Amino acid sequence: MKIKSRVQLRKSAKNKLLTSLRSSFGDVIDKIEERKLESATADWFNIIIVDGDILFFQEKDDRPFPTVRGVLELELDCCKVTVDAGAVKFVVNGADIMCPGIVSADPEIAANDFVIIAEETHGKPLAIGRALIPASEMVGKSGKAVKSIHYVGDDLWNLEA
Repeated sequence: MKIKSRVQLRKSAKNKLLTSLRSSFGDVIDKIEERKLESATADWFNIIIVDGDILFFQEKDDRPFPTVRGVLELELDCCKVTVDAGAVKFVVNGADIMCPGIVSADPEIAANDFVIIAEETHGKPLAIGRALIPASEMVGKSGKAVKSIHYVGDDLWNLEA
């Protein structure tokens, strides 16, 4: 994976991006307001680089969503699906998240939303995925709940900005 067409965001584009992120994630976005923001393309998605760290990615026609590194830096605690200890080794290897491994999910999650997959013991983020079903159907059911998109140790995690 390589970064292509990297450009620093103009003030108007930066303000538009920050407004969009603030509407999704709240005042936690204030942490990056005064920092240098760049936009770049990497394979099939766009990335937002904040002071040299890849903190957000954006699939075609979607809102930007934090990478695992972005979740850690911004200390986000929303859009979260928590998995039990038995699921951790599968999640960090890129597996999709199955309902039996889920112990809790934020009730606001709807099908097709981006979600943060976190482990139960310490609450640390492990991956980013896309919900296949609403949160109300995730806990205690069977089948696949979340499609894994990005996880600790994958190409995006290891990408140097």
